[in-house]
Amino acid sequence: MAAVVAAVVVGASLVGWWLGEAHRSADAPWRVARVDDGDTIEVVRGSQTDVIRLLGIDTPETHHPTKPVQCFGPEASAFTTRRLTGRLVRLESDVEERDIYGRRLAYVIVGGRRFNDELLRRGYARLLVIAPNRAHGRELLDAELEARHHRRGLWSSCEPS
Repeated sequence: MAAVVAAVVVGASLVGWWLGEAHRSADAPWRVARVDDGDTIEVVRGSQTDVIRLLGIDTPETHHPTKPVQCFGPEASAFTTRRLTGRLVRLESDVEERDIYGRRLAYVIVGGRRFNDELLRRGYARLLVIAPNRAHGRELLDAELEARHHRRGLWSSCEPS
């Protein structure tokens, strides 16, 4: 009987350890390897690489195959590059994990704060919430409204679109 109890305890401990390791691995930080533009980055973790499309925002285009470079696009891309390249970030998913191009959809957390909100608050991006991914829609809207009110970034430099 003692052997059975010991086996159950050991088995439960191993399962608990495995689940804890899986959670830590899923929550482990990624390093930003490259910035494609203001709202798309490439991250690496060990041998894994992924392309991330930031949720809730849209920065002006800089590398679109059918659109010209848009007003404030280079500034948004340069800001994201300066702020994220080489940094460790955490990724927070919403309802949909990937877009139609296979990019992972995520909120990017750097220094304990959502970078998506920072892009909006500084006027480098516009709000773009596409259902069902709307976990932080209200906070993102507040960040854009603040930038508009203070005429930051694209809100002072670009014609309304």
